[in-house]
Amino acid sequence: MDILIGIDVGGTNIVCGVLDLEGNLLDTIKVKTEAEKGSEYVIRKIQSTVEELLFRGNLSLNKVQCIGIGTPGFVDPIEGVSIYSANLNWRNIPLAKILSKAMNIPVFVDNDVRMYVLGEAIAGAGKGFEHVLGVTIGTGLAAASVNQGRLFYGGGFMAGELGHIPIEEIHQKCNCGMVGCLEILVSAPGMVRQVQSKIAEGNKTILSKKHPDLSKITSADISAAFDLNDLVSQQVFKKTGELLAKGLASAILLLSPDVIVIGGGVAFAGERLLAPLRNEIGKIVHSEYLKRIKITAAAHIEYAGVMGSALNARQRLEQLNV
Repeated sequence: MDILIGIDVGGTNIVCGVLDLEGNLLDTIKVKTEAEKGSEYVIRKIQSTVEELLFRGNLSLNKVQCIGIGTPGFVDPIEGVSIYSANLNWRNIPLAKILSKAMNIPVFVDNDVRMYVLGEAIAGAGKGFEHVLGVTIGTGLAAASVNQGRLFYGGGFMAGELGHIPIEEIHQKCNCGMVGCLEILVSAPGMVRQVQSKIAEGNKTILSKKHPDLSKITSADISAAFDLNDLVSQQVFKKTGELLAKGLASAILLLSPDVIVIGGGVAFAGERLLAPLRNEIGKIVHSEYLKRIKITAAAHIEYAGVMGSALNARQRLEQLNV
């Protein structure tokens, strides 16, 4: 049986999956990225994780048609080069060439969010919609658009960096070097920053009791505290939803999507985030847009990037063989 490999490389985790040619996910492995150890280390880890996945499933390397990889930041999908990734601290890494040579398999690399949104558009919450706008909220914040089955790349393949839209009320410096980027507060680390700021202002929260080391707080912890009526956690989700709405408002007017799919690790929060997001969008976007837009969580929150990467690689390989 021929198979596909999809890999989602994030700032925190690498998720690797094997799919059949119909796009069904057969098995996955998740490992820590450890980006601080450098690109060579991470690339070797990607290769060893693929090998482990195949060994675990008693699958042969020569049955792998192709490998698709999604990486954060700016990517040249034609050459398979990671041009710049703040979350990985990568610049001009020829990832496709390195792994293709090491494994003797066609490898295709694209932006991780584009792959995530493509996976949701083909086989997830965006299936059946012609115009899909997808957002991922995790280590960072980014977006991608799929129109009638085709990804929108923009000039220089740079479309979709929603997290780096400047917001007037945000004053901190971002990892990208700019000041006031949306993802400083609208991301998993950004939500933790909000909690830390509120504690510094003297607000009481059960999160500080559970985590004396505030850096250990996660977005899942904030969700759990929200459900226990923790006021700080509820305020953080409200603020996060409202800020995200401000970032999405312009995208809605420019792209007029049929559906907005919210993915990434923070999307596990569900209505805790979506309710304030919808409420704020309702205040700042014209009703003619809103009455036809569905805003929903991703269907494959953890694995959409893996699925999209594999399916994109198959499409790219088919195009080369025509």
